[in-house]
Amino acid sequence: MALIGRLHPLLIHFPIALVILAAAAETAASVTDEKRWRIVAIGNLRAGAAFAVLAVAAGWRLAASDGFEPTAILEWHRWLGIVGAAATVAAAGVTIGAEGRSPVRLWIYRGALFGAAAVVAAAAHVGGQLVWGADFLRL
Repeated sequence: MALIGRLHPLLIHFPIALVILAAAAETAASVTDEKRWRIVAIGNLRAGAAFAVLAVAAGWRLAASDGFEPTAILEWHRWLGIVGAAATVAAAGVTIGAEGRSPVRLWIYRGALFGAAAVVAAAAHVGGQLVWGADFLRL
């Protein structure tokens, strides 16, 4: 089980990149009205959802292992990770039957996608603080 926890740093970068890329592709789809961008967004979102579930499981296992104190920042990271993964899975679920969606469903999908991307970015930022310290973005 310890190996699963140690995979968290490797696994976490995939959902972060995929969900952010999905949001960027959906932005391009809405600006250009180009259907290919939405296909890219949905593919990345679905893959990001799968990796997010794996990354959360590995992260919780890592946090439960010896050597980790249950600090406030760790708890924030853990719960933001859960919410981010759940939001990503929910947004991916909205894409099922995406063809011919109504304008209302399209806005629900976009809200879910951009909300998931925001929470994933917040969880990633807190994770960076956890590993590198509060000033990790300072030059």
